[in-house]
Amino acid sequence: MTTSIIPTLENLYDVTQEHQDNRGDCTLQWRRGKLLVKPPGQVKQPYLPALNSKRSLVECLQHSPVSLVSIDPKLGEALLRFWADACEEAQKPIFLSLPASQKLPNQPFRQLQRLIDWIAAFMLLLLVSPVMLGLIVLMQVYSPGSLFCHEWRVGERGKLFRVIRFHTQNTTPLERWMGKYSLDNLPQLFNVLRGDMSLTGFRCWTLEDAVQINKLPEITALWEVDAQSHPLHLDSQTL
Repeated sequence: MTTSIIPTLENLYDVTQEHQDNRGDCTLQWRRGKLLVKPPGQVKQPYLPALNSKRSLVECLQHSPVSLVSIDPKLGEALLRFWADACEEAQKPIFLSLPASQKLPNQPFRQLQRLIDWIAAFMLLLLVSPVMLGLIVLMQVYSPGSLFCHEWRVGERGKLFRVIRFHTQNTTPLERWMGKYSLDNLPQLFNVLRGDMSLTGFRCWTLEDAVQINKLPEITALWEVDAQSHPLHLDSQTL
């Protein structure tokens, strides 16, 4: 049985302009076990203090029946990152909500392409592993500190994931040289092995790209919103 950590869902309020100054203000709706995170609208919403605290939001998601989160890119980069970090910690997948016009036709050979990507990435890792080991040693000598960084990207079907890169700030000759020849991106081969990325096909956007461009070519939503279904608000289920 799911236990709610929200104090109360009885006091509803209108999400209007006067409430839109706080970072956590957004419209939350249920659809088929999935949580939709949208910009504020003229709807009745329960007051959720968890939306102003990442720790509280993480606990809220962990104790909820949410199977995945879909978030509107119109909420802005800060809120996208806030929800992405919380969902990652709560081990809930998070996707950008994309319009139906952005959906691609079915790809019958997708599994074959993924297998080819995996084999190619594995072979490339074997080939470049001496180079990567050499870069790690040089980075430890000339630019000590964190070796890797993990940045949010928008992958296939709008899924948000952490891309792996060598941590370079282009402050040393070594880092500038690595950036010039894109050697800092070599660890992304591990993302390909995990199925986050493909060696060919769609481009993985940054969160900034997702907000500014407003539409993301060559990626589709993981699940389809049925226009005929009636959304259930948070006051109808336990979160």
